[in-house]
Amino acid sequence: MTSSLRTGAVAVAALAAALALTACGSDDAGKDSGADSAASATPGGGDNGSGESAGSGATDAAALEGTWVGLTDAKNVTVSIAGGKVALVADQSVCQGDVKDMGGEPMLALKCTGGSSDRTMGAIDSVDGTKLVLSWDGGVKDSLTKADPGKLPSGMPSLPDVADLPEVPAP
Repeated sequence: MTSSLRTGAVAVAALAAALALTACGSDDAGKDSGADSAASATPGGGDNGSGESAGSGATDAAALEGTWVGLTDAKNVTVSIAGGKVALVADQSVCQGDVKDMGGEPMLALKCTGGSSDRTMGAIDSVDGTKLVLSWDGGVKDSLTKADPGKLPSGMPSLPDVADLPEVPAP
């Protein structure tokens, strides 16, 4: 029971962090100071003046922005990316880091609490407006869908009702 309560509390805290990250952005990328971070994560620094992203075929870091949710091995995974910063909650891991340019493609470089190493360096297999597929150095592969801005994702685990929690004896 304690494990499920702890997992629920971690999920709620992570969701709050993810929502906070997405609220920090601006609709006008030219006025958002995070736009510089996202552009620097794009190979070649972003637009090369020809109307195409530098490094044709490269993933545009701006396409990663937003909150992405899904299930991997029947466990919820939430990734939130804003202004080149990343927050991830998966199973009992909470991770944070940056979008980094690693040899021509943006990758997610994270540090996780509790020493988890399953999701510390992630490659973007594919991203479109609605789906993000990540392959992690730890061998995990996440297939996520984009959450609607301003709405809580569906399919998240519910917290137990307070009435169902066991009483804790006073010390």
